[in-house]
Amino acid sequence: MKKQRTKNSIQHPFSPIIYPNSKILILGSFPSVISRENDFYYGNSKNRFWKVLGLIFDKDFISLSNEEKVNALKELHIALYDVVYSCTIDNSSDSSIEDVVYADIPSLIENTEINHIYCNGKKAYALLLKAYPMYKDRTVLLPSTSPANAAWNIDRLFEKWKELKLH
Repeated sequence: MKKQRTKNSIQHPFSPIIYPNSKILILGSFPSVISRENDFYYGNSKNRFWKVLGLIFDKDFISLSNEEKVNALKELHIALYDVVYSCTIDNSSDSSIEDVVYADIPSLIENTEINHIYCNGKKAYALLLKAYPMYKDRTVLLPSTSPANAAWNIDRLFEKWKELKLH
C-alpha cells in the first residue's frame, strides 16, 4: 500500500537577506523541510549551495555560522530569498507546490542596486517569470544545487554558477 502524503500550507519562515547595496539577487523556490527546521537558507547539508558559493568566492561558507553567512553575502553584494512567500507543499518537493502566494519581489528590490537575478533551479525560474515576466531580461536560470539534482555534480554546478562573479 502506498504511503499517503499530506500537504501542508506553509508561510516562508525567514526574512530575505538583502541590503541597499545588493547587486545580485539569488532566488530559490521555497525552503526545504530541513532548511525550515534549521531556520536558514539551504540548511540541508546535502544541498550544494554554500559549497558552490564558497568555490566561486574562495570562502569556506560551510564552516560559517548563519550570522557570518549573512555578513559574507552583504560583503559580496548578494541578496537571497525565495520566489514563494507561502504555498501548499508536500515535504520539500518543488513539483508539489500549489496555492502559491508570490513574494513581493518588486518591493524587495525597489531600493537596491540589483540588476541581476539568478534562479536556483527550474521551479524558481518558472514561478518568477509567471509572477513577474518583466524580469525575464535580467534573470538567469542556474541548475539547482539541491541534492535531488544528482545529474549535476559540484564541478558542473561551479562551471555554471561562477557567472555570479561577473556581476
